[in-house]
Amino acid sequence: MTPMNGLYGTSLALLTDLYQVTMAYGYWKHGREAEEAVFNLFFRKTPFGGGYAVAAGLAPLVEYLRGFRFSRDDLDYLAGLAGADGAPLFEPAFLDYLGAMELACDVDAVPEGTVVFAHEPLVRVKGPIIQAQLLETALLNIVNANTLFATKAARIVEAARGAPVVEFGLRRAQGIDGGLTASRAAFIGGCAATSDVLAGKLFGIPVRGTHAHSWVMSFESEPEAFEAYAAAMPNNCVFLVDTYDTLQGVRNAARAGLALRERGHELLGIRLDSGDLAYLSIEARKILDEAGFPDAKIYATNDLDERTIEALQRQGARIDVWGVGTKLSTAYDQPALGGVYKLSAVRLPGGEWQDRIKLSENPVKRSIPGLLQVRRYRRDGAYVGDVIYDERSAPGGAVRYVHPTDALRRNAFAAGVEWEELLVPVLRGGREVYTAPTPAESQARLREQLARFHPGIRRFDNPHEYPAGIEEGLHERRTRMILDLREAAAGEDAVTRPLT
Repeated sequence: MTPMNGLYGTSLALLTDLYQVTMAYGYWKHGREAEEAVFNLFFRKTPFGGGYAVAAGLAPLVEYLRGFRFSRDDLDYLAGLAGADGAPLFEPAFLDYLGAMELACDVDAVPEGTVVFAHEPLVRVKGPIIQAQLLETALLNIVNANTLFATKAARIVEAARGAPVVEFGLRRAQGIDGGLTASRAAFIGGCAATSDVLAGKLFGIPVRGTHAHSWVMSFESEPEAFEAYAAAMPNNCVFLVDTYDTLQGVRNAARAGLALRERGHELLGIRLDSGDLAYLSIEARKILDEAGFPDAKIYATNDLDERTIEALQRQGARIDVWGVGTKLSTAYDQPALGGVYKLSAVRLPGGEWQDRIKLSENPVKRSIPGLLQVRRYRRDGAYVGDVIYDERSAPGGAVRYVHPTDALRRNAFAAGVEWEELLVPVLRGGREVYTAPTPAESQARLREQLARFHPGIRRFDNPHEYPAGIEEGLHERRTRMILDLREAAAGEDAVTRPLT
């Protein structure tokens, strides 16, 4: 569990954009606080040019929701904000309303470690419109970052072909929270361990690490440095060998390993941090084997990512453990997921839900109306397609579905095909009904999930497009809404408007 409030020692209700609070004030001012709404959190484009993403961040999200309330300090701060005329931005009665507010939303979400695709809701919030609006920024902040890091880690683990990947990007991460978030999400994405000791303590992630170049440089010679480290930590000896001359460093490590063996301990391995990693790892393997250390592992670091690892694999590199830092902990090649949070339905208390949709001249940005859920179909244990549907008109037997941005691409599942729903209940009436799994359990879920998909979705270049679409009836309702809203917006000038 992410100790969010414990880590920051304060209320997190103000972890939001000001316009969320001004909209909440507007709802309250117009007497709409009892009105209910449905919002869906999703992304429009799979990150890193890949074929899938990995949902992550639900456990910290749950903890954020558990502690959601406005403290006295929060309200005092809001009371001090002024408008353009110098008058207070918010009335005292509204601040009193916020102070007495208790979360009453229903929240459904995709469990961490689930493989997900564009346009599918990862989180659905249903409840008082003020509350659902106020949650937007924090939910996006949590889910976007965690999902991005977990997806990047899954790609790197894929490139490693079963060899362990250790995440060690804390020093280059985007601040304290960025480092902890990356470490936890990377573990869910498949990393074997982290260098981040605080993440190890908080999340139960295995930690790894030995020494840096500074250790070697602090001694008169490299052999002396290795001998001293072996004497201090005989059960943790992975020597960094590239401070001066890499292959000579490997020989020095082997000599230190022989002395270590005489004292009843074994050399665990060596680390390469620069140079031609393919060539150096091959030569290092020869040196270690000839010295009697066939089980000593070769660790490699130095600005690695999935594509560099894949290239080194093709070159025959003899690397046993991959250490990945900056490119993972900063999601270096795509630093933002681009997740969004869109209103899809509203109603008065006890009334009927009224669909809402966001239009755009860019088809990918048109939202999906309704109370959305995702159904994942499988044949013989393998996942074969996802269908986004409205819970008010859930498909019974056979189901037809339409590509989210190309209405000419359609498919169907016959009655009797097995399926499971991706969104699970998390909060009901603001109360938890979900027990978050551990990061290790979420990692195992991802491993099991990936094994059920066609391997083509895991390709780095031109990945297979997994069939995921909108249930046909929902698609048709959405199309009618788009046409009606466009006609209403165009009015008498419709004949002069461009075709979009």
